[in-house]
Amino acid sequence: MEFLEDIDREPATMEKRVMTDGKRRRRGLAAAAAVLSGMLVLSACNDGDKAAAGASGSAKPESQAQVDEAAAQKTSKAQITISPKNGVQNASINNDAKVTVAEGKLTGVTMTSAEGDAVKGEIAADGLSWKPTGQLKRATVYKIAVTAVDATGLEAHENSSFTTVSKANSFIGNFTPEDGSTVGVGMPVSITFNKAIKDRKAVQGAVSVSSSSGQEVVGHWFNSQRLDFRPDAYWTEGSTVTLKLDLDGVEGAPGIFGVQQKTVTFKIGRNQVSTVDVATKTMTVTQDGKTVKTIPISAGSPDNTTYNGKMVISEKFKETRMNGATVGFTDSDGKGEYDIKDVPHAMRLSTSGTFIHGNYWGSRSIFGSANTSHGCVGLADVKGAGDPNQQAAWFFDNSMIGDVVIVKNSHDKTIAPDNGLNGWNMNWSEWKAGSAA
Repeated sequence: MEFLEDIDREPATMEKRVMTDGKRRRRGLAAAAAVLSGMLVLSACNDGDKAAAGASGSAKPESQAQVDEAAAQKTSKAQITISPKNGVQNASINNDAKVTVAEGKLTGVTMTSAEGDAVKGEIAADGLSWKPTGQLKRATVYKIAVTAVDATGLEAHENSSFTTVSKANSFIGNFTPEDGSTVGVGMPVSITFNKAIKDRKAVQGAVSVSSSSGQEVVGHWFNSQRLDFRPDAYWTEGSTVTLKLDLDGVEGAPGIFGVQQKTVTFKIGRNQVSTVDVATKTMTVTQDGKTVKTIPISAGSPDNTTYNGKMVISEKFKETRMNGATVGFTDSDGKGEYDIKDVPHAMRLSTSGTFIHGNYWGSRSIFGSANTSHGCVGLADVKGAGDPNQQAAWFFDNSMIGDVVIVKNSHDKTIAPDNGLNGWNMNWSEWKAGSAA
């Protein structure tokens, strides 16, 4: 109203009054804004009654401890733990991912890859834990979101993200024999790792091989990538052998971790051992210590002798190709001295190319009378491997992976223990000396 009363005054005076009044109005608005701002701040941090009391000066504002205590009373007591911890690299693809809760029950767990693919999992019946139902992918970022409730129904939430181990930072072991197979008494457990192992003790400690026969089984490292297991004598016929790989998370070399967690069992069949006498050019086949058949053979020629020693059948082929060039037997033109595309009833005895197989191209008269091969052991057969009455066909049908073939009286050295599955050419003390356990 003061502004209206000044209308009749002099223009200069009125202008001055207007300016002065404007400043007062601005100061008044600023003061009002400050009061309103203070009220809003109090409203945001406190309940209405305490805000009003604080503004009027009739009560003191809450302390931080009081505020924290009040907030804690409204927070769920459920304590969620997610593994791996947030940000972890090189996590296991088998066991690391899991969720647990204390003082509460899980109500929801969602796990997805960075691409949005959902990972299936199960909450335990008691509601206290969760884990994926399958193996995770390597080199993948995963996110986990968890919800749990305490006894009062208050919810708790937790989130985590981690990355699984990459192929570059992990190793696996390819093993033989296969799970569920039945093999001969000479079959070792042979594991070939796809990366060089530096910490052999740690890796061997995560692999176990046992037999229902109670035989002592020991591992032997041939090199940084191959680990074989065998007992002192051949496996007991009819026994069951169990291989356990617990390599998940084992650091085989700096920054290189295992990812396998597997149990394999196989059975040992009848005890068949066949002895090839290069001097007499015969093979004697025994089963469970009894001779069941004597077969005339043709072994390596004087220029290409057959290895001596104990050899284990590692592969069987009803027909296969044999090219001399692949094992160093070449003509002056670089081509193989032989290239037979349909060798019948072939069974591998060494990595370097020693087989025991059928021979249809040689004269029948050589079997039992002359050694003519490039180092293999030949038995009489027909082209096409179609006649079950042939000596090679009988031996093929009555042999299995893991059977032992012993060659003696050859003018050659004993085959190297790591040339095929032929560790039986080491005595027990030598074998045990190669263990890292």
